[in-house]
Amino acid sequence: MARIGLGFGRWNFHPLKRKSSLLLKLIAVVFAVLLFCEFLIYYLVIFQCKWPEVKPTTDDGEQATREPVLKAMFLADTHLLGEFLGHWLDKLRREWQMERAFQTALWLLQPEVIFILGDVFDEGKWSTPEAWADDVARFQKMFRHPSHMQLKVVAGNHDIGFHYEMNIYKVKRFEKVFSSERLFSWKGINFVMVNSVALKGDGCGICSKAEAELTEVSHRLNCSRELLWWLQPRLVLSGHTHSACEVHHEGRVPELSIPSFSWRNRNNPSFIMGSITPTDYALSKCYLPREHVVLIIYCGAVGFLVVLTLTHFGLLASPFLSGSNLLRKHKTR
Repeated sequence: MARIGLGFGRWNFHPLKRKSSLLLKLIAVVFAVLLFCEFLIYYLVIFQCKWPEVKPTTDDGEQATREPVLKAMFLADTHLLGEFLGHWLDKLRREWQMERAFQTALWLLQPEVIFILGDVFDEGKWSTPEAWADDVARFQKMFRHPSHMQLKVVAGNHDIGFHYEMNIYKVKRFEKVFSSERLFSWKGINFVMVNSVALKGDGCGICSKAEAELTEVSHRLNCSRELLWWLQPRLVLSGHTHSACEVHHEGRVPELSIPSFSWRNRNNPSFIMGSITPTDYALSKCYLPREHVVLIIYCGAVGFLVVLTLTHFGLLASPFLSGSNLLRKHKTR
């Protein structure tokens, strides 16, 4: 009787052991796929990005001298979703993607200054004070950075509204969080941050104030009038278009539009890396993981899990076993 009881217990335990084995396999696969798609893929892709080289300057055939190089990172159009538009899953997915991309880029590339060129929020132009506070808190968590790195943010039309929607309250609310600084200088390089929404030129109060601020900056930089005349820039960087494009103003001043940083606007988001000196600059584009690649990996993982489960319960012949049988038959011929 004792032997029969023990044998019956082992017979009952075997299916339980098989189920536990399957569960462990499923958990291992899910964990590995999540680890790769949500963490490791950002390191794998951004690791390939390198800071561009600035050529040393030469004076009349003399030996080349190296100027101090400022490493600047430029991104745009993050469009953090607010309380009205977008599904919660859409918000969670896109914001996680941007947070992981930003934090990975900081860790691998170690920029000295980061510029975000407008449209930080998607609904800033109409968000309530409570929604604005929530959006700002999420932004500060996502784009946190070490104290030795500078973060500079410029307003966009989604942050304060287009010209006809913009008002003093929205502008002040934005500047309270991100500063009203217009001129930023480091290592002998001057960056002028412009609220282009206020450059309508129709004499509105906000527009007049913006023009007065630019005039003051131009005096500090010993420039003359009008935007390109005011500031005498050697390079203009902007956001808003969600795509990268380049134009030349008056045939000489290049303006580069920065692509969107979010999967919500592009399948292949990216940012610009700039190596800048007081006399020269070099730019390169750094791509983030493509959304469709991540989705393909997830779909492949789901298919693999289904095959693994069906094979385990004998509802589908194991592809490895089938291959082994075919090989054995081939050898016996």
